[in-house]
This record gives sequence, C-alpha cells and structure tokens, in this order.
Amino acid sequence: MMEIKNLFPLKNSTIRNFDIYKMDVIENILNTFQPITLEEMDSVRLMNRTDTKYLFNYRHLADILEQLTEDFYVLDVDGVKINPYETVYYDTDDFYFYHQHQRGKMNRFKVRLRTYVTSNIHFFEIKHKNNKNRTLKVRIKRKEPKLDLGEKSSAFVESKINMLATSLSPKLWANYSRITLVNKHQPERLTIDTQLFYKNNTSEKAFPEIVIAELKQDKNSKSAFSQLMHKLHISNTSISKYCFGVLFLYENVRINNFKPKLLTFNKICNDTL
Repeated sequence: MMEIKNLFPLKNSTIRNFDIYKMDVIENILNTFQPITLEEMDSVRLMNRTDTKYLFNYRHLADILEQLTEDFYVLDVDGVKINPYETVYYDTDDFYFYHQHQRGKMNRFKVRLRTYVTSNIHFFEIKHKNNKNRTLKVRIKRKEPKLDLGEKSSAFVESKINMLATSLSPKLWANYSRITLVNKHQPERLTIDTQLFYKNNTSEKAFPEIVIAELKQDKNSKSAFSQLMHKLHISNTSISKYCFGVLFLYENVRINNFKPKLLTFNKICNDTL
C-alpha cells in the first residue's frame, strides 16, 4: 500500500507559486514569539470546543502576527514553527459527508487521516459538529499513513458513525502549512493555515493567496485575536477545507448553499474586500 506522500506530489509550478510570499519574513516574526512545545500544549488540546474561522489574504499575515506577540505562544516542533500537514479525507461515493455540510445539517461528520509531517505522527480522526455547534474530535494513532482503513480504523468508524466503513474511500488530499498559537491568558488555540493545496486522482488546485485562521476555544469568549479581526473588519465565516476542496476538484456536486462563500473566497484571493 502506498503512503500519502507518494500519492500527493507537489508540482514545481505549485512550489514556485508559494515562493512568491517570502516565508522567511513570516518566520522572522514567529521568532519573536515565546515558544511552546507539544508537551506543554497538551493542556490546551480542546477536543471538545467551539471553532470560529476567518479568511484573509496572505499579504496581511505579517501585520496580523506582529500584533499577537504579547498574547500568544507559538508552537515550536524541533525548531520548526511553520509545520506542514498532510490530510486525506474519506467519504462515500455520493459524498454523504460533503452534502451534510452543504445542506447545513448539524450532527455532521468528517473522517480523515492526518499526518503531522515534522513530527512524523499519524492519526485517523473523526470530527463531529453537534447540534449545539460544538466540535468534538476523536482519533486513534496510526503507525503509518496507509490509505486503507484496516481493521482497527474500520471498527473505530463503525463505533462512532452509523455506517459501514466499507462505504468510505479516499476522496481528497489536502496539504497546507500550519502555524499554531496558544493563548497565554485563557484556554484557546489559534491555528493559521497557509499554502493550501488540493489533489484528487485527476486534478489539483493551489491557493497560495488564502489564509484560514481558526480560533478554538472551550467556550465563546473575547480573544485578542477576535478583537483584532473586528478592528481589521475581517468577519468570521464558516468554511470547511474539505468541502471547498470537493467544490474545486469535483463536478456534479451541489453547491447552492456555498455560492456566497465562493464569492467571498474569490474576493479574498484577489484582495478586493
């Protein structure tokens, strides 16, 4: 069985697109943050939480980060502060999970295999958005990023979701680089995802202009980051990386409820907001 990396090559043209944003500038700013290790961050895992997402153009990222240095630690994994993630999303052939989200259904799920590239750790995960708008995540560790579910992961799926694991197969690969910030004053984490790149078996799409920031809290409360977003007139928006990947790479899926978000996404890519 092939590993994810063998199925998810980055083309040279894609890499060149990412280079135009001079990641060294962001790295220099991150070096001004006080670091936190994975072990120290365990107390803010927030597997049961509320999520608030924000989208903005990459060219604003440096200025935003500079205004967060006093209130947040930055996750440092062996000296690396911008960590690559590789994720495989699973769905049914008729995209049951995607259409749950498209219809705005609560009690919806996502099933994925995630690789933390820097630390070489792999988890098979199930995310559940319940009818109280809370996100609950459960996961099991995998020794290798194998695409087949296997006996243990299949049993895990069937214990958490009312469906047969054999109905699921890999539908989308998503790569991105993540900055993780941890609030110094309250239990919350902020993830900042850049260099978003999608792939399926037939096509691929890169969005180097887009930043997806996600504030993860045990309960909704005022945060230095949310206050900064308000000051910059950046509104929170509900977005799913998986759903947007499906939209851009697959035909014949329903998109009606996503059309306003697609317009916002396009404006941010062109920085016309």
